[in-house]
Amino acid sequence: MALHVIVGAGPVGTATARLLAERGDRVRVVTRRGTGPTHPAIERIAADAADAERLTTLTDGAAALYNCANPAYHRWPLDWPPLAAALLTAAGRNGAVLATVGNLYGYGPVDGPMTEATPLASTGTKGRVRNRMWADALAAHRAGRARITEVRGSDYLGAGGTSLAMMVLPRALAGQRVFLPVDWDAPHTWTYIPDVARTLVAAATDERAWGRAWHVPSAPAVSMRDLATRAAALVGAPAPRLTRMPYPVLWLGGLANPMARELRETAYQFDRPFLMDSAPATATLGVEATPLDRAVKETVAALRA
Repeated sequence: MALHVIVGAGPVGTATARLLAERGDRVRVVTRRGTGPTHPAIERIAADAADAERLTTLTDGAAALYNCANPAYHRWPLDWPPLAAALLTAAGRNGAVLATVGNLYGYGPVDGPMTEATPLASTGTKGRVRNRMWADALAAHRAGRARITEVRGSDYLGAGGTSLAMMVLPRALAGQRVFLPVDWDAPHTWTYIPDVARTLVAAATDERAWGRAWHVPSAPAVSMRDLATRAAALVGAPAPRLTRMPYPVLWLGGLANPMARELRETAYQFDRPFLMDSAPATATLGVEATPLDRAVKETVAALRA
């Protein structure tokens, strides 16, 4: 059985650990508090993954090292650089493939669907942090110091997700009005968390995937209103009441609320179509997107549970 080491036990780290364990691999999940899913094949370790020496020891003999970490939103510029450096160092020393869970922030505002060839032109702080991480990993790969890959998804659907959809759906299902700075009718790509895990494992274990980024196969885009309406219909809830917050209200909220302040940078993702193309991952890695209705049904079931 191959050893796979996962840093982070959030929704993607947990889904990835379970996927690997259920197919018969040994899994080691590393978090600060030793948390993670329970399974006979999963070992949970408490450690600081930014400690390169400790992480190197924990990764000894591993086939792959998965970066599923998720520092606090407002601390990305402080927390990501040492953590990303430690992951890259440990993977390089042990010959493990470094498979990173990325996102679409690095592209910045674009016109049209994003592909893996879309320029990484973000001028925002979070986008620049992610782009620096990717540039460092790619340089190490090209220099022969490490084997790396990255999978990028759009906003998440699924148990434990923290995206806009996962903020809106519980309130919409409860019949509450939702007031956010969102164009509720703009088409938006939604990525199902189990599909992230499947793409991540496929990219880590297929040498054709190394040295480049992949978009997670995701269902055709629908608006947030459409998504909430589908969810409401499943449970017999009334039509969602969705109201658009003017951007100045968000800006003012950021004066006192750190999360609202961080959301200013990515507000563009929700005031226009936000579309991701993921055809290459399906064509090369064989990963198919979960149909949207099934993803919504499973997400609603998880929320109600």
